[in-house]
Amino acid sequence: MPTRAFILIDPPHPATLDDAALLAHCQTTRGRSGGPGGQHRNKVETKITLEHATGVSAQAGERRLARENASVALRRLRLALAVEVRAAVRTGDARSPLWRERCQGGRIVCGLRHHDFPALIAEAMDMLAACRWDPARAALRLECTGSQLVKLLKDHPPAFVRFNEEREAKGKHGLV
Repeated sequence: MPTRAFILIDPPHPATLDDAALLAHCQTTRGRSGGPGGQHRNKVETKITLEHATGVSAQAGERRLARENASVALRRLRLALAVEVRAAVRTGDARSPLWRERCQGGRIVCGLRHHDFPALIAEAMDMLAACRWDPARAALRLECTGSQLVKLLKDHPPAFVRFNEEREAKGKHGLV
């Protein structure tokens, strides 16, 4: 089964950038979205679409305020970038300061809704790609357990699906 190609970039990964730096690499468009909400929703352009320079995009239009939709779209963009974009991993200790802070005693300590979550997914996916999608090798380099690494990916289903697609493309079995 052929997998879609990753977008390869030089570090840092865009999912790890602060909001202003990430938005500087994006084109923002506003529009109207359908659905419930009455006249206000149909008259006011509160839907926000962000398209990163890599072509990865995300949108949000379910909130009544454009600034709330912009915040939701930015989070969705970070997660999409974490799954679709790969940054090179340096040799030696490649862990970021954020990873060192969030990985304690082999456990990855970060909730799904935390601001750091997309950056951790991106770092995990980058390391997995560098280790040919072998979670045991990637976990050694990231100094966490393989089960913690897989659990992190399972917390964001698109990342876990992409991980299994890449494994199967390399002739390895998918994980459940």
